[in-house]
Amino acid sequence: MSNIVSRILNNCTNYVQLDLPQACALCGARAIGTALCPGCLADLPWLPPAHCPQCARPTPDGSLCGSCLRHPPAFSRSLACFLYAPPIDGLIQQFKYGKNLHLARFFATHFAPQVANRTVDLILPMPLHPKRIKERGFNQAIEIARPLARGLGVPLMIDVAHRLRDTPAQAGLPHDARLKNIKGAFVCDARVKGKRVALLDDVMTTGASLNELARAALAAGAVEVEAWVVARTL
Repeated sequence: MSNIVSRILNNCTNYVQLDLPQACALCGARAIGTALCPGCLADLPWLPPAHCPQCARPTPDGSLCGSCLRHPPAFSRSLACFLYAPPIDGLIQQFKYGKNLHLARFFATHFAPQVANRTVDLILPMPLHPKRIKERGFNQAIEIARPLARGLGVPLMIDVAHRLRDTPAQAGLPHDARLKNIKGAFVCDARVKGKRVALLDDVMTTGASLNELARAALAAGAVEVEAWVVARTL
């Protein structure tokens, strides 16, 4: 486990060197070796151990949630690190919209223990439409996936999946509208054929986007698809 985290830390030359004293991304206090000070790190909302094994939604006893029983998603399981709640929601917004790219290493480092024992053949980050990348300047899923893939020693494939339509943002849409909005939005090429694939994204809300991407990967021949996310909403 520590070897994986060390590889992530040692292979993040594209990001700010966090071994130097820096200001905590949340409170501004002194932080060394991480984006947060010890106090803010202790306050993070970790995903509870009791959660649905398929979609990672917290459940009372860790059994499958009602939604997955009624409508099983295309991905076989989900792995997450945090709940999407304060202050993680603010950190992810800093990362995505404030372009604080050094937070990619923070997310990858803390997510690595959740997936260290998983056996997958490749990591496939959630693709953005070219128009969205042009507006934002980067794909947040790719930035998190880079150090994570290096640490795990798993190939990162950033050009296997493509978003066909520039769909409106899922945030704020009701569940049924999310499903309609994202339907048929992705395509994967044959390089996933026969592979066990991990889809990676920053946040899972309803799971509609990840489910549709999983469908595309399975249609292209993937044998199993998992969903990996930094944070899961309640």
